Amino acid sequence: MHLISKAEQEQIGEAIVRAEAHTSGEIVAVVTAASDNYLYIASMWAALLALFVPWPLIYMTWLPVQWIFALQVLVFVLTYLLFQWMPLRLMLVPRSVMDNRCHAHAVEQFLAQNLHSARGRTGVLIFVSVAEHYAEIIADEEIYNRVSKEVWQGAVDELILKIRKRDPAGGFISAIERSGDLLAEHFPPGQGDADELPNHLIVLE
Repeated sequence: MHLISKAEQEQIGEAIVRAEAHTSGEIVAVVTAASDNYLYIASMWAALLALFVPWPLIYMTWLPVQWIFALQVLVFVLTYLLFQWMPLRLMLVPRSVMDNRCHAHAVEQFLAQNLHSARGRTGVLIFVSVAEHYAEIIADEEIYNRVSKEVWQGAVDELILKIRKRDPAGGFISAIERSGDLLAEHFPPGQGDADELPNHLIVLE
């Protein structure tokens, strides 16, 4: 993924290490190219357009049925191929559908990265899905009991702002530092704290 360079990924990893040095909590950062391929959207729109093809041809022309059917198939195939271009396909996906899929993917990553099993239930996931321009911070139950979701939203807003300004690495680092400050305030480091989870940006293609 070209959104974040190898050097920037190292900077993000270093930011995680610094943040976790002041808390017993765990921070994991994940970036993915997209949370879904949305191919079913391409199929649906191609089918809908193909369904409308025969009607004007039937009523306004004397084309044989075989030709009309062939044109219908051609429209479906060409439209489906056109929608293989991801930016165009995403234009057809409702924002609510993208947000729901991205949130589901973020939750999947929260579980896949074992944040739910972090000692003290103090795991935090910083998640970005590039294609959908989506970012989210998910904190475990014990954190939500002390820090409201509205507070975390401020860190998300800053992350999204920096991504829009073409500074995704800076956005991740800001979100990590903000998360570290909040965790340190409520969950200071204790004796025997173990660094259980990865301290680098996890990149999903």
